[in-house]
Amino acid sequence: MNSWARPLAKASMLFAMASSLAACDEPVAATAIPAPPDVSIVTVTPTSKSIVRELPGRISPTRVADVRPRVSGIIVARLFEQGSTVRAGDPLYRIDPKPFEVELQANDAALAKAQAVLQQATQQYKRTAILITSKAVSESENETALANMRQAEADVAARRADIARSRLNLDYATIRAPISGLIGAALMSEGALVLQNDTSSLGTIQQLDPVYADFTQSISEVNRLRREFEAGSLEHISPSAAKVRLVLDDGSLYPLPGRLLFSDARVDATTGQVTLRGEFPNPRRELLPGMYVRVQIEQGIDNDAIVVPQQAVQRNAGGGAEVYLVKDDNRVTTQPIRTASMIDGQWLVSNGLKSGDRVIVEGFQKFAPGDMVRPNVWKDVASAEPADITSSSVASEASAASR
Repeated sequence: MNSWARPLAKASMLFAMASSLAACDEPVAATAIPAPPDVSIVTVTPTSKSIVRELPGRISPTRVADVRPRVSGIIVARLFEQGSTVRAGDPLYRIDPKPFEVELQANDAALAKAQAVLQQATQQYKRTAILITSKAVSESENETALANMRQAEADVAARRADIARSRLNLDYATIRAPISGLIGAALMSEGALVLQNDTSSLGTIQQLDPVYADFTQSISEVNRLRREFEAGSLEHISPSAAKVRLVLDDGSLYPLPGRLLFSDARVDATTGQVTLRGEFPNPRRELLPGMYVRVQIEQGIDNDAIVVPQQAVQRNAGGGAEVYLVKDDNRVTTQPIRTASMIDGQWLVSNGLKSGDRVIVEGFQKFAPGDMVRPNVWKDVASAEPADITSSSVASEASAASR
């Protein structure tokens, strides 16, 4: 290598090293930190809520009557349509009336005979009463005449009672509805022999408007409510203001409210439950005897109730209820709670929350406990008006565009 080339090569190497060192001194671009995720929250605020219990029950008619014969005989006619509505006193069956008509005629003749005997005995007594003043007859004959007259009077009264019984049996030959209501199937047909005081029924009438809903509640829950009333935690509802509603087997709410009639005064020894009864109007006969229902009954008012939306309550691995809270530093923490009952789609929380707690309702998939989040006020879209929903979406789109 030429003498002039060596200094040139060294200079080139020094320049390359200086350039690489200068590149190492340039600052490295900082890694971008993601913004906290948005979550929807509700702030816990105690409010006045009616304590509603949902209890299992069944429908029963308000009145039930079996149609039974009161005299013996052969049925000659059925006078009603099966499954129709009948009124009290309507004729349902007719038993052959001829035997009762003949009996009535015989008793009429017996009465006429008794009346003739009475007339003769009365005249005989009057004659002896006149003759005894002149000593023409003895006292014994006068007493006999008086006894014969009294006996004839009693016989007339007995014959009149026989006539009344015959007329009653003749009237019973037409079997009538004992109550108003819906009559079911005819259990006897024409030509059947029925007997007086027989245990077999000719049909069943049920009064279905209104109807009863019989439901049960555990005595432990009744006692707990009583203790809460005594402690002042719950406020009594007057019987005239208490509402009772029905939830049908398909989950729909029966449109007509009822009223609570009574609570039984004894506890079932096998189940430990108390029976309650409500009365409900049933003009369209939607409620039929034996139908299974769930009864919602207002049993008190909690003036400091804490409720959270249903979707805010989560279940942990042990099956316990818990919620996610946003602390003052906007970090998420879990909070175990105890739920009491569902009220209008919200859980009534009996323990674990206090006024001012911020409970997460939406956005659970965006965070883990301990993460920092950005809380926003939750809006119940299901209960919002269409106009409100539109305006909210427009506002959110405008906010996104500005960002």
